[in-house]
Amino acid sequence: MGMGNAPVLILREGTKRDKGKDAQFNNITAARTIADAVRSSLGPKGMDKMLVDSLGDVVITNDGVTILKEMDVQHPAAKMLVEVAKAQDQEVGDGTTTSVIIAGELLKKALDLIDSNVHPTTITAGYRMANDKAQKTLESVSKKVSIGDDALLRQIAENAMISKQVSASKEFFAKMVVDAVKTIVETDEKGKHSVNLKNIQTVKKAGANMEQSELIKGLVIDKEPVVPTMPKVVENAKIALVDAAFEVKKPEVDAKIQITDPDMLAQFVAEEEKILKGMVEKVKKAGANVVFCQKGIDDLAQHFFAKEGIYACRRVKKSDMERLGRSTNAAIISKIDDIASEDLGKAKKVELKYVGDEQMTFITGCKDPKTVSILVRGGTNHVADEVERSLVDAWSVVKVSIEDGMIVTGGGSTAMEVAMAVRDYAASVGGREQIAIEAFASAMEIVPTALAQNAGLDPINMVIEMRKQHKAGKRYAGINPFTGKVEDMMKLNVIEPYRIGKQAINSATDAAVMILRIDDVIASKNGPANPDGPAPDMD
Repeated sequence: MGMGNAPVLILREGTKRDKGKDAQFNNITAARTIADAVRSSLGPKGMDKMLVDSLGDVVITNDGVTILKEMDVQHPAAKMLVEVAKAQDQEVGDGTTTSVIIAGELLKKALDLIDSNVHPTTITAGYRMANDKAQKTLESVSKKVSIGDDALLRQIAENAMISKQVSASKEFFAKMVVDAVKTIVETDEKGKHSVNLKNIQTVKKAGANMEQSELIKGLVIDKEPVVPTMPKVVENAKIALVDAAFEVKKPEVDAKIQITDPDMLAQFVAEEEKILKGMVEKVKKAGANVVFCQKGIDDLAQHFFAKEGIYACRRVKKSDMERLGRSTNAAIISKIDDIASEDLGKAKKVELKYVGDEQMTFITGCKDPKTVSILVRGGTNHVADEVERSLVDAWSVVKVSIEDGMIVTGGGSTAMEVAMAVRDYAASVGGREQIAIEAFASAMEIVPTALAQNAGLDPINMVIEMRKQHKAGKRYAGINPFTGKVEDMMKLNVIEPYRIGKQAINSATDAAVMILRIDDVIASKNGPANPDGPAPDMD
């Protein structure tokens, strides 16, 4: 063959490829679009978003991670910012909007530097150095908080809810949240506290005012007794948790039994009745007056339970069974023959109540409840959903405050203190990294800028005033969106967990660095290039 100009095809036909500055520009633009989408929802004056999915289901919220999860994001770089929000939500439970807008601003500042021919590697190195300085600054401005400081913990919970629909009832919910979290706190021998939020159960029911929500130090099970004639209230309950069916087992091998006499049939029925009655009697003998069964209960067994006055529920979820075990100190029994009195859990009361138009079982008065339930009410399903999201944010921040024992101030004050410290640090760094560190400092000011914009204030004036006060040593000076002034956030009790800022800056820096290091995007076309067979292996 001659040395012609025939094209050499390496990638599949239809593959799209962006290189160099084009790739960086497209990635940064996509990521910034995501950041801009949630920016207006930041702070107490932030706006809500209405998200409608392909099925027409509507979600109304200003919770950053919910907005991003519900958005059908396609661009790969934009998906990285969604991952930032998810990581923030998983680690802290709040501050998702903050982390995403910081990442977006870091990328915006980086784009200006790339246009000025600063190499992305230099920018990422500068960002890493600036992040280290930011973390040290964050630690230096933090204050200690103890598990016994209820007033401060409630204030943290209130601040997490101040931008949500529940803000009018934030004191009511903050008290509930702190009470719930402190109930499930576990302390090790070194005195370190830990909180497993899976031990807080929420049950949502629309049709009532949100302030009719209640905290139950115990459990609410979305089940009712299997027979209506069973008792509706059991005082001094002794609870058996059974992971076995109250049914007659079928033989494991296929077998045919030929019945030639009606008496034989009667014997079979009588034997079945005897087995089921024996099962119920074993439960009664152990002293149980309440049974929660993870599997089925035969009709005949239901009759015997009702006759003995035992409150029995069937097909209880495994997660509920585990919570019941922790709350009542009951052992989950997998073999009915082995049930004994020491396996039973205790509660002052097991009661059947109507919630809306549904019946539910309330287990209350546990001696040392390690689980709690919150019955969430709201005028409509959308309101109840948003109340639940607000409570999740609130108890997440209380959890991390108790675990870390550290808090920082909000209102953009901490972000401004970090920006000032990083800007001063930039002057001590030689080389081109200095430019990137200064860009990082400017990017941190997006938090007070967004807070001011969302409150209808002039962001330039507010940021200048904040810089002036921070320069004068007022490290807690932040924006009060309700008065439109720069005030001391510590005096106003505008506080949040230290971990929110730590994780937000860390994850935003990581995402920005990852996106900046990409200089080639190769996007394959959907479907095989060869419709008659598999795509060729390019390895």
